[in-house]
Amino acid sequence: MLDRDGFRPNVGIILLNQKNQVFWGKRIRTHSWQFPQGGIDRGESPEQAMFRELHEEIGLMPEHVRVVARTRDWLRYEVPERYIRRDARGHYKGQKQIWFLLQLVGQDHNLNLRATNHPEFDAWRWNDYWVPLDVVVEFKRGVYEMALRELARFLPRSDHRNRYLRSGMRTRDADHPHDSHGSMLPGPAMELPPGATFEPNPQARPLPLASKGKHAT
Repeated sequence: MLDRDGFRPNVGIILLNQKNQVFWGKRIRTHSWQFPQGGIDRGESPEQAMFRELHEEIGLMPEHVRVVARTRDWLRYEVPERYIRRDARGHYKGQKQIWFLLQLVGQDHNLNLRATNHPEFDAWRWNDYWVPLDVVVEFKRGVYEMALRELARFLPRSDHRNRYLRSGMRTRDADHPHDSHGSMLPGPAMELPPGATFEPNPQARPLPLASKGKHAT
């Protein structure tokens, strides 16, 4: 489902813990880290798509989170042609996204990277709100920065110190990657061995709108 300009509607999710750290997932079998995101299906609202993607990608249900805010307008990024399927080239241009800021009211063990048979991530970690964009695929970095800046004023506690928008990952214990059980992976490793897999974890109110931001180009 594309708009007239060739952009697919999409949602992005910034999930906070009680320390205002954000969920940071490593895309399966890659070296890239990112926020959960996914397309909006025909007939879905952005909020419906957000809750569906939240469960499909990281196993959380609506009762595990509180919706804090969302971006006012679509934020867009273009996808380089080399990443576009051949049959989509010429009419698919990229993604337009509504971003949601959520706070986890459940527990870390509620997170499950194997909630479906098509996992998006093979490791996760909590990271400072101002995430290091140098580990994000390059064409998404502009939208990430816009979303983080637009939603920062809605953080439950105001702490804007230590902005690491393009600095390296920190390696203290609290920032080490976790596997799909929520357990910390050993050491400060940034990725898992190729093909690494994990077993599944056994186990409305009106939204404030952020200030209007510039679209990605």
